[in-house]
Amino acid sequence: MSTYVNCGIAQEKSLSDFKGVFILGEQRDGKIQAVTFELLTWGRGIADELGCELGCVLLGDQINNMEEVIKRGADKVFFIQDPVFKNFLPQPYSNAIARLVDEEKPEIIISGATTTGRTVMPLVAAIAATGLTADCTQLTIDPETKLLLQTRPAIGGNIMATIKTPNTRPQMATVRPRSAKQADFDAARTGEIVVKNYAGATLLTVEKFLEFIVDKTQTVSIEEADVVIAGGKGFKNAAGFKMVEELAELMGAAVGATRDAVELGWATYPHQVGLSGKTVSPKLMIAMGIAGKIQFLAGMQTADVIVAINKDPEAQIFKVADFGIVGDVFDVVPMLIDAVKKMKAKA
Repeated sequence: MSTYVNCGIAQEKSLSDFKGVFILGEQRDGKIQAVTFELLTWGRGIADELGCELGCVLLGDQINNMEEVIKRGADKVFFIQDPVFKNFLPQPYSNAIARLVDEEKPEIIISGATTTGRTVMPLVAAIAATGLTADCTQLTIDPETKLLLQTRPAIGGNIMATIKTPNTRPQMATVRPRSAKQADFDAARTGEIVVKNYAGATLLTVEKFLEFIVDKTQTVSIEEADVVIAGGKGFKNAAGFKMVEELAELMGAAVGATRDAVELGWATYPHQVGLSGKTVSPKLMIAMGIAGKIQFLAGMQTADVIVAINKDPEAQIFKVADFGIVGDVFDVVPMLIDAVKKMKAKA
C-alpha cells in the first residue's frame, strides 16, 4: 500500500535553474567509505534516467583515491577541502554543503542514512527551505513529472509512503546503508575533480572533535559482514540467545538481533537489524527464532541468501527466505552448532 505526500514550500528561484544529481560521499581518516560507492549506484541510475550529470560531494583535508569515485560512476567530484573537515563536525559541514548547493544548484541530493547524513541533510534542507525524506528504501523517477519519488515505511512500517517535492529544490533524501550494491568499477570512465576552498563564516563552529570511540561489542561489523547470524524472541531469554553468539563465533559471522531482543537486553543496539537499527546486506543471513515483522525485514531483505528457522510454518520470515527450516530453535540450532564444530575439526 502506498500513499503520496507533497513536501516543500514554494521558493522564489526558478525550478528550471536546478540541474543534476548530487550524492554526499563520506570519508574517514582520508579513506572513502563504502556507503559512497553504494550511493553511486542510486545516483547513477537516477542521473541516467534524467539524462544529467552525477556529482559526488566529499569534504575533508586529504582524501585518497578520489579518482575511484569517477571510475564507479560520478561525472564530477566536488572536493571541499580544509583541515576543519578532517573529522565530521555538523556546523561547518552543513554550511559548506549548503554553499555548494547554492552555487551549483543540483536538482536532487542523496545521502546515506548514516550519522553524517542524518545530521547534515536536515540542516542543509532547512537552509535551502526544501523538503527531505529520511530512511528511504526506494528512489525512482516519475516518468511523467520527472520528480523524484521517495519511498519509505510509515506508520510503524504498516504502509509504504511515497513522497514528492514538487515546489522546491533540491529534492533531498537519505537512503539506508547497504540498501544497494556498490557501483561497479570501470577503468575507462573519465570525469573531473573540482576543489572548493571556503573561508570565513562557512568554517565557523562551536563544535570540537574529541575522539572516535570504536565499538568493541562487535568483533565483526554487522553492516560489513558477509555472514550475519540473527536471533529473536524465539530464544526466550539471554541464556538461550547465547546460542546465536556461539554459532556466529564458530562461523566468523556478525551477530544480529531483532528490536525485541535488544530491548530485552540480550544484545546491544549496534547488533539491531531493522528500520530502527542497521540495514545489512550479507552474502548469507541466518534468521533464527524471528517471526519476520516488516520492521525487521526492511533491514535485511537484500541479503543474497536468507535461511530462516522458526517453529511456526506461517511465520512471515519464510516469505522472504530462500531456505526454511520449520522447527524449534532449541532443537535445530544445537544441531547446527555441532555440525559446524565437526566441519571445523575435519578442516
